[in-house]
Amino acid sequence: MSKPDELLVNVAALVESAQSNQMSLTVVTGETVITGRLAPEAVWRQRVSDVLKDSDQLGEFSTVFEAATTGGPPTHLHFHVARILQGTVGIPETGGMYRVAIEDVSSWTVGDFSYSDH
Repeated sequence: MSKPDELLVNVAALVESAQSNQMSLTVVTGETVITGRLAPEAVWRQRVSDVLKDSDQLGEFSTVFEAATTGGPPTHLHFHVARILQGTVGIPETGGMYRVAIEDVSSWTVGDFSYSDH
């Protein structure tokens, strides 16, 4: 998307201002579909930092994610408990942490998708 969708920017801004992580969203970016819940950037950064701190190999990278957010209108969506939809499965099954540039989102819908064997 050459100009970010104003409605999507407003959704992201409300997640940021309310510090809520309950907004479920599914987006298409490039040829990838990502589904999950949005988190405020600061919360997302802290979770990523905590995971990295616990890693023997990646612990030194945790401080990069502890940096303060820049403020202003949101430029990225921060997903947690998210999956990339691939065929009939969501990867990873337990959900991951994804950061997506709002300007790269070509379409989106409120809600997340789940798979079942039925």
